[in-house]
Amino acid sequence: MNDDYRHQGMRKHLVQTIKQGPGKVSDEAVLRAMGAVPRHLFIDDSAFLSLAYADQAFPIGCGQTISQPTTVAVQSQLLRVEPGMKVLEIGTGSGYQTAVLCELGAKVFSIERHKPLFETTKQRLVRLGYKATLMHGDGYKGAPLHGPFDRIIVTCGAPEVPEALLGQLKLGGILVIPVGPDGRQKMWSWSKIGADVFDRQEHGSFSFVPMLAHKVRG
Repeated sequence: MNDDYRHQGMRKHLVQTIKQGPGKVSDEAVLRAMGAVPRHLFIDDSAFLSLAYADQAFPIGCGQTISQPTTVAVQSQLLRVEPGMKVLEIGTGSGYQTAVLCELGAKVFSIERHKPLFETTKQRLVRLGYKATLMHGDGYKGAPLHGPFDRIIVTCGAPEVPEALLGQLKLGGILVIPVGPDGRQKMWSWSKIGADVFDRQEHGSFSFVPMLAHKVRG
């Protein structure tokens, strides 16, 4: 499938929807990144292709979803990514958020616990020219061999903030994570301002699939 002028036009409309929506996304770098990523190429189910640029989440298999574009934009804005930063993503999923991070100039490391999604998404990102290091594993453990990280983003709802992820943040680093019960999370940002000292801020309610502890699915 190609990325033609129709899709590009739909992305421009989507970016305007995000910009004018309740998420208060104003970061121009984030909006440019959202306008650059061909979301229709991250959706395998043909039943949803006509809605690829609707501001909605869609199932992608393994009980997971491709996130609502507004949610992707909000999390990306909260991260405050600068080109060259090392970013750890927990929950690769379809790779859509991964691609947005790459468009922002990040050096992305991403963990997916579902093996079928990991394999499919790894191939997709290579095919589309996005360079990211993908790992199949337990997101709760992070990626200590590749850390520490400037930024960490969690794209599934955690019952609590994993200590391992906080431990893999650089001084001055930011963790963005939805925390709470299944489907009823609050978005939090944790900024590391000292050794084991964090500034925490809450950014409203969101709905995510759950982050399951210590489970890797083959």
